Amino acid sequence: MINETTQIAAKTARLEARLTDEQKALFQHAADLTGRSLTDFVVSSAQEVAARTVREHEVLTLSGRDRQVFVAALLRPNPPNKRLRQAARRYRSITGI
Repeated sequence: MINETTQIAAKTARLEARLTDEQKALFQHAADLTGRSLTDFVVSSAQEVAARTVREHEVLTLSGRDRQVFVAALLRPNPPNKRLRQAARRYRSITGI
């Protein structure tokens, strides 16, 4: 019941697009081949591409070598340099920590 209500509420927004007759014919043909309505086909296709695009931009994928370098840096960090030690002293004097 909650799912149906969520779907109804989620489907109140509208999206309009202008396209060529060829694009519409292609989309309609693809929708027919998959047994879906044109709207369902276009919305689900756009949603899949949008999710993939977001994932590609928000998820960092490292190669095996990149992972090794990252983990090594975490496990064996470089000692603090002079500027970092000075900044830490300045922070402690300002905050009293």
